Amino acid sequence: MRIIGLMSGTSLDGIDAALVRFEGDLDTLQWTLEAFESVPFTDAQREQIHEAIVNGTAAALCRLHVDMGEWLADAALRVLHHSGLQAGQIAAIGSHGQTVWHEPPRDDLRGATLQLGCAATLAERTGIAVVSDFRTRDVAAGGQGAPLVPWVDRVLFSAPDRTRVLLNIGGMANLSWLPPRGSDQPILAFDTGPGNALINAAVEVYTDGRETYDRDGRRAAGGQVDDAVLSELLDDPYFTIEPPKSTGREVYGKPYVEALIERSPVLRHDANRTIATLTEFTVRSIADAIRRWVLPRGVDEVIVTGGGVRNPEILRRLREQLSPIPVLSGEVLGLNPDAKEAVAFATLAWAHLQGLTANEPSATGAVGPRVLGSYTPGARIR
Repeated sequence: MRIIGLMSGTSLDGIDAALVRFEGDLDTLQWTLEAFESVPFTDAQREQIHEAIVNGTAAALCRLHVDMGEWLADAALRVLHHSGLQAGQIAAIGSHGQTVWHEPPRDDLRGATLQLGCAATLAERTGIAVVSDFRTRDVAAGGQGAPLVPWVDRVLFSAPDRTRVLLNIGGMANLSWLPPRGSDQPILAFDTGPGNALINAAVEVYTDGRETYDRDGRRAAGGQVDDAVLSELLDDPYFTIEPPKSTGREVYGKPYVEALIERSPVLRHDANRTIATLTEFTVRSIADAIRRWVLPRGVDEVIVTGGGVRNPEILRRLREQLSPIPVLSGEVLGLNPDAKEAVAFATLAWAHLQGLTANEPSATGAVGPRVLGSYTPGARIR
């Protein structure tokens, strides 16, 4: 069974498309990443998403929903073309869509989450069935709807002889603590807080959009961390909330950075100082979360994937914070670290087609396991 997984994350850098072949059932599962493409957003596409998130009218959200479906279809067709396969050889597309709003549950109020990217448009353009809208069933069951990948992490990446932390640094940062393969210990997984989103937003603000990220961490390396500002940022109630917990761009987005710069005259005219401080904030919030919630369970290694693995300054500082625990690139998992999230959504779509529950209630707080996703037929009727 071949499935295309599509991921557009909170970094808003583009769409990742992974074509994965699955063989066997859950107990004997073998998988192979046969093709991977990363399709960057244009400046106009990124601005459309930003605008919909920050000032989204019904019309803007509706338009983005359909346009995102088109962009997702383009990415799926691109990876299909480069694989040399035909649409009829693909069982389904697993599409996360673009998160534009995410509210975790609180008190007696259930959470709310919205991912855009019209599944019908995607199915119509490609002729391939689509499994989408993965978060909402877990949210309906009282869960956070995030992180979504811990079940995948256990199935694909747990090791037989050691504990692992799989740390994904995208727009937000999230982790999965995995016991050794075969253990009946529950997974611990949660969003630690901001990943690349604040760093990227600061670069955009200071360059008027000419740059969208801190290439190779150069600006952070060239700046001095403002300890007073860093202390203020770390004094955030989110970091003391016990998992399960999740967060998003609604909290740690461009308005957060703009407000920070506005209230800090020291940062206003010093881009590198701001970016260095936000980079340290990301690293410290991750390291503090690991020390507070994860280390008591035992950690043999931390494996990093997502865009953050491409930032040497993030990795350097993270290794300093977590020493002597090894901090490794996701390449040790046997795949391009950028592909991991897209592979995860291909796997979640595979689980849906098998009728397998794929949330982890210990990670999301849902009342029980659930089959995730909604099915939209392609050219062939199931």
